[in-house]
Amino acid sequence: MNPERSETEPNRGGTGRDRKDPGPGRRICVDVGQARVGVAVSDPAPILASPLTTLKRDKSRKSDLDELAELVREYEVVEIVVGLPVTLAGRHGPAADMARSYSDALNARTGDVPVRLSDERLTTVTATKVLSDRGIRGRRQRDVVDQAAAVEILQSWLDARGRSE
Repeated sequence: MNPERSETEPNRGGTGRDRKDPGPGRRICVDVGQARVGVAVSDPAPILASPLTTLKRDKSRKSDLDELAELVREYEVVEIVVGLPVTLAGRHGPAADMARSYSDALNARTGDVPVRLSDERLTTVTATKVLSDRGIRGRRQRDVVDQAAAVEILQSWLDARGRSE
């Protein structure tokens, strides 16, 4: 999967950002849900994705977006990947619309850091299985499944990026 091709479409709103790979540097990945936002970060190389945090969605004040923008600055991120939930049939539904809106709002807060959308089919299912296999269940699993899904999305993105170089 080529990272350029896994980006389903550029951000709406005509940001004018190109799709050029920014080169070495950390990437942050965001798995947006109704209640939580899982966040993963890469190493500077970038080769490896690691869990970072889970933020509580704040639909009224949007403080989760502000926290993400701060993480982008703190980690000196060169690219942001937002998981785009696509159905197995390749269709976009309400969850994909929510992810697009979220990426647009994040884009408005992060300056010149490109925001990409990446197909995230089955990443939460995979993350849940991995956590269950490691004995993490129940409330503990709910607390970290969004981070684990963000790691799955970002690692796939990084692997595809590495293959396309």
